[in-house]
Amino acid sequence: MERFIGVLKNMGSDPSFGKGAGGASRLTRVPLGKPGRRFSFERGLRLWLYLPGLLVLGLCWLLMRQHSVEGPVQVLGLLVVAAGWAFAVSLLMEQITRPLQTLANVVASLREDDYSFRARGGRRNDAVGDLALEVNALAAMLQGQRAGALEAMALVERVMRSMESPVLAFDPEGRLQLLNAAGERAFGLRSQGALGQSAEELRLAELLDARDDDVISPGDAQQTVRWVVKRTSFRLRGVPHTLLVLSDVSAALREEERIAWTRLIRVLGHEINNSLTPIKSIAGSLRGRLAGLARASDERGDFERGLEVIENRSESLNRFLQAYRQLMGLPAPKLSGVSLAGLVERVGRLETRVVVTVAGAADVMLQVDPDQIEQALINLVRNAADAALSPDAGGGDAPQVDVSWESGGGEVVIAVRDNGPGLTNEQNLFVPFYTTKPGGTGIGLVLAQQIAQAHRGSVQLVNRKDGQRGCRADLKLPLGG
Repeated sequence: MERFIGVLKNMGSDPSFGKGAGGASRLTRVPLGKPGRRFSFERGLRLWLYLPGLLVLGLCWLLMRQHSVEGPVQVLGLLVVAAGWAFAVSLLMEQITRPLQTLANVVASLREDDYSFRARGGRRNDAVGDLALEVNALAAMLQGQRAGALEAMALVERVMRSMESPVLAFDPEGRLQLLNAAGERAFGLRSQGALGQSAEELRLAELLDARDDDVISPGDAQQTVRWVVKRTSFRLRGVPHTLLVLSDVSAALREEERIAWTRLIRVLGHEINNSLTPIKSIAGSLRGRLAGLARASDERGDFERGLEVIENRSESLNRFLQAYRQLMGLPAPKLSGVSLAGLVERVGRLETRVVVTVAGAADVMLQVDPDQIEQALINLVRNAADAALSPDAGGGDAPQVDVSWESGGGEVVIAVRDNGPGLTNEQNLFVPFYTTKPGGTGIGLVLAQQIAQAHRGSVQLVNRKDGQRGCRADLKLPLGG
């Protein structure tokens, strides 16, 4: 971004600024004299001043001949006249060229963005004086404009640095020319190495091809960030560039989804409960009346099995609705200071089916809702234990779950690892009620993700890359709470 701002700052002083794509200048240059003259201004002026001196020497020689002046005296007189004339010409040239040289130096300093030089001694009703005053006025005006431009550029640079929305600019060849700090964080880039590279090399081709107001979600299938693309164009040194500003609409979309789900489950819950309650009640009453029937009756066994199915499915559907209500009714977090080490150790002791090893870095104090974060960790550890105990785990090793954490970059990452079979379908990890486990509700990971997002964090699951079989779940939370 510094290089891009620097280009903007130097546009006014760049001699190529204002040229078209072909490099031809748009400025019309006015010649100072006839285009065919051979001498410079100073040399021509000096010659014109010496010509009257030849006439003066000729007149002096004629006068001395008329008065019969001796030859040596004539030569000496002519030398004296010639020397005096040359001295007068030098003084006159000095008076003419020095103001022009001064003005040339002032203009040269303006061309080099140095506005501190001024021509002195200028006064009105004088050709050179008027020119000096106008050049001084031009220098003062350019100095004011330069100061205003620098202040505006400093403001633009500060705004670009403080913006939470990524801002990127590409040239016509698709090379990145501008990247602010938010863009560096969003795409994991560094301006020093990214500027000048193509969108394909930076894996931003999808972004560059997006149209205005498109909603994109870069990254893998678990990426929860969604951006609205605002696309416009501008010209820099006559070359068209594409400017992209991304607005994060993830929170707004998630809130709209939550409201929609809440409304849906309210309607579904009302209608299903109206049917479940009498079904369950009638099934229980009929089962009680079966006690008086003869045990030898064949119809009694079929009747009992049918009632048992009705009760089991009613209870299962009721649990389904309760789980949905729990997912949709997550309250806002109540932040307080919590020791991460103590929180993780408590969660590790709750899982008794497998060995949970806690090995973290130095303890970290978090500003979080302890109940919600504990619930999220419980879900992640339980999910890891289920994977480690899965019949598909294989490998012959004892089921094991490891929990560790590390902090840096303003966030803490809590990693939960298992030695299970690993991920086979990453697309549906955070789809509510999608589960491959018998008896699972499918809300554990979704609830953990919602809790993390409520704390401005995230949950991500990947297969382990440390040479071990299994999965790694990362719970990322900001250190500032």
